[in-house]
Amino acid sequence: MGACLSLTGRYSLFGTQAANGLRVWRELDGEAQVIVEDDGSDPARLPDCLVRMAPRCDLLLGPYSTGLMRAAAPLVPRLDRLLWNHGGAGDDVAKACPGRIVSVLAPASRYALPFVQHVARLAPRAPLWIVQGRGGFGRQVAGGAWVAGGRLGLETSLVRPEALLSGLTVPAVWDLFSAGAFEEDVTVASRALTLSRPPRALCTVAAGVQEFAGAVSDPEGIYGIAQWLPGRAGAPELGPTEGGFMEGYVRLTGTVPDYPAVQSAACAVIATHCARVTGATDVGTLWRAAGGLRTRTLFGSFRIDPSTGVQVGHEPTLVRWSAAGLTAVEATPRP
Repeated sequence: MGACLSLTGRYSLFGTQAANGLRVWRELDGEAQVIVEDDGSDPARLPDCLVRMAPRCDLLLGPYSTGLMRAAAPLVPRLDRLLWNHGGAGDDVAKACPGRIVSVLAPASRYALPFVQHVARLAPRAPLWIVQGRGGFGRQVAGGAWVAGGRLGLETSLVRPEALLSGLTVPAVWDLFSAGAFEEDVTVASRALTLSRPPRALCTVAAGVQEFAGAVSDPEGIYGIAQWLPGRAGAPELGPTEGGFMEGYVRLTGTVPDYPAVQSAACAVIATHCARVTGATDVGTLWRAAGGLRTRTLFGSFRIDPSTGVQVGHEPTLVRWSAAGLTAVEATPRP
């Protein structure tokens, strides 16, 4: 199995976690080899990395981040490999190459749904401000929040990150959702909490990872979106247990895993399962196997749309920071 991951550069924090997740999975699996190359978080460097990697492995995992997956997508038809996507949640990349990209994580347009459902249940009803970060990922997450808010009858406003850094007048009671890069979300959250009228409920995508706590002065009460949280996935049908994986990860790194590590491990579980049950590694056979699979890993449910490869079984989790750390917030089921 091969993967091009960001061990250096902008995405190195999460790319390194993904690489460590694969190392732990390899040890627990005991029958697979893993090759990882550094893409440097560079969309211009990634294509050469993938072209070198593809002939060296039977199974090929994609990079971390929607931006890098977007750079990888045009190459996929000529790599002669199915690309297993564990790191790019953008809706466009998830369905960029039907028949050639399989995604394990929920798409960006569904990220905000549990938070929007949560604030829609609060009294009194309040306007929801949605901060859209730069780039396609932020646009898709914010767009999903906008659609969900409208469907649930909320008054929604779409604003740019710099708007909260100006003298903008905010409502007496309001809620805020920020969808941007990690640094953008940290800036928005920090600024929002200093306003004379801070939001009643504040949620950022970045708050779903442990590193957020060290990036803001006080994370308590802030909501986040996580693709995975310990204890939420249920018993796996395929691959290692959550407990076994976490023990291995702590032993390897001295830290507990965030969802990038679990995503990559779950992707490896699904990919190797499809190869082993079919005895094949060609694109068509693996695609058909993945399209017919309904299962659960330590990451949670797996089921793709067999016509696009988009993940439809897995759902993001609403989390909240407290003195005890990150905890899950129960949300209503998707309508």
